[in-house]
Amino acid sequence: MVMYEGVNASNGIGIGNAQVAVTPDLSFTAHPIDDVAAEKQRYADAVAKFIDQTNAQMERMTKTVGEDAAAIMGAHIEFAEDEGIKDMVNGAIDGGTCAEQAVSDAYDTYYTMFLGMEDELFRERAADVADVKTGLLADLLGKAVVDLSTLPENSVIVCHELTPSMTADIDKEHVCGIITETGGRTSHSAIIARALEIPAVLSVANITTEVATGATIIVDGTHGKVILRPSEEELADYTAQAEAYAAEKAALETFRGKETTTSDGKKVLLVANIGNPDDANGAVDADAEGVGLFRSEFLFMDAKELPSEEEQFAAYQKVALRMKDKPVIIRTLDVGGDKEIPYLNMQQEENPFMGFRAIRYCLNNPEQYKVQLTALLRASAFGDIKIMLPLVTAVDEVRQARALVEECKKDLDARGIAYNKDIEVGTMIETPAASLIADKLARECDFFSIGTNDLIGYTMCADRGNDRVAYLYEVYQPAVLRSLKRIIEEGNKTGIMVGMCGEAAADPLLIPILISFGLSEFSVSAPSVLRTRKTIAAWSKAEADDLARRALELDTSAEVRALLEAEAR
Repeated sequence: MVMYEGVNASNGIGIGNAQVAVTPDLSFTAHPIDDVAAEKQRYADAVAKFIDQTNAQMERMTKTVGEDAAAIMGAHIEFAEDEGIKDMVNGAIDGGTCAEQAVSDAYDTYYTMFLGMEDELFRERAADVADVKTGLLADLLGKAVVDLSTLPENSVIVCHELTPSMTADIDKEHVCGIITETGGRTSHSAIIARALEIPAVLSVANITTEVATGATIIVDGTHGKVILRPSEEELADYTAQAEAYAAEKAALETFRGKETTTSDGKKVLLVANIGNPDDANGAVDADAEGVGLFRSEFLFMDAKELPSEEEQFAAYQKVALRMKDKPVIIRTLDVGGDKEIPYLNMQQEENPFMGFRAIRYCLNNPEQYKVQLTALLRASAFGDIKIMLPLVTAVDEVRQARALVEECKKDLDARGIAYNKDIEVGTMIETPAASLIADKLARECDFFSIGTNDLIGYTMCADRGNDRVAYLYEVYQPAVLRSLKRIIEEGNKTGIMVGMCGEAAADPLLIPILISFGLSEFSVSAPSVLRTRKTIAAWSKAEADDLARRALELDTSAEVRALLEAEAR
């Protein structure tokens, strides 16, 4: 038996035989070209063929894994059609470079750019770039890409990276596990694995060279473990775990269609985080009671220029209509930090995470900001849209933003366009500054939504991407718990809704603490909805209060975690 550890990307236990998927050899020797026009046509033909194939794959994926996962392929088309990339490739061909080299150089430039971003969500865009490069080079070189359409029963796919194009024709019924050498929980490999409901462990170094096709292998997607050549005892143990997991999953279905309440009947709101309009389908399918965070910056990052009022309105309206009368909180543009949007021409900063970003950028560009606010107001006529301001650190930022909302309302009145005149405007609480003035902000806002990912990082001065300080980046740190308690209590005193849209909202260990503090909205990923509802239902307010009291008396995050693990339900 050999055990490997990686990222627990998709829960469950898979037991089967390894199928090592090797990427085709796409090496080539750059060669001089005689006919520039013909070489450009080769490139154009490869792009056209790639787009046709991708559109066909999207149609198949919609049927096999659903619209949300299929929509991932849309990014591939965007990169294939990107005018900046096309200009770079054609410019290189004009200079005498062959199409293969021009494509490789251009896509490597974009790959490096995305890979260098701090935010994991945007770093994962590098995988899209690499996938498009592979597809174009395969066509230019006459090579076939990895085919997973015909696999033996109980196959465990082992590959360097599970790209969206690889999964378009995946033989879902015969795949019981996925192992890759790259990717995190927000990577497309992880998203697709969860959509397929296949256990997956990612970022297992060198696994493709250490496993042979046909080898017996266990994928523990819940704990991020891979067991190669397990003993009979281990096989029996994991088989029992797989059966227990299947039974637990079936039990979760009993919470579908139920209200989200504690065991003593206290009702809270359980909603979903989404990144684009199509994700609203996943939120509905998961039985979420609304949307607690719609990250609007994806509309801007996926565009070649500032999205117009109509383009933004269409996106927000789509979510509002899909969610019907359920609440939809949309965060206004959170640009800067690690979220680069080239056409905004933002200046490079020595410390962008504490620089000219988010609400600071928007308020400094009021006419541009008013386009988004107007689109949001218009969409509010079609559903319960709420506006959320990112990275607020001072009261006057909220006041300035609300003044712009009022200007937009007057403009819509003059245009005779309907909107919700009582639309709620709230803020993300994600900095120590906002936490310390939560009482003052609560008087200016209609709701709070705690962004724990940034709140932990800023409070503990720890980068979650830095392994050397990972021990500090924990929601169980006493400083973080005290901050959460203060934010929630101040919001409750003022009578506004206080939610949480960070990853901690779905943490089963933390949930009773949040119940005790008085959190009224939990916003989680769509796959976490039913499990979160089950955990909330397991606790009464009195039980949660007792646990929170004991947790707050402790001195270290390790002590807090140990207590919460001992009391977990």
